[in-house]
Amino acid sequence: MRQVTRYLVVISAGAVQVARFFTVKREPVAEIDAGTEEVAVMTAGAAATTGAMGPEWDRGLVGHSAAERASATVYVLDL
Repeated sequence: MRQVTRYLVVISAGAVQVARFFTVKREPVAEIDAGTEEVAVMTAGAAATTGAMGPEWDRGLVGHSAAERASATVYVLDL
């Protein structure tokens, strides 16, 4: 069974922005270029916060710097 995506995190990955998708348990599901039309459609009207610094993101965002995580935009997607 396919897992439901609950969070979309737009975060820097070096010189590019990526959109990373996570389940409600913050398990990674997929990653795409944040500049795509699909990301714009999904984030339109979605609740967002800045920063993914909490320990709940440690496993899913391993490899990202503290600065990248601090500036990330976290969207909560409608289920």
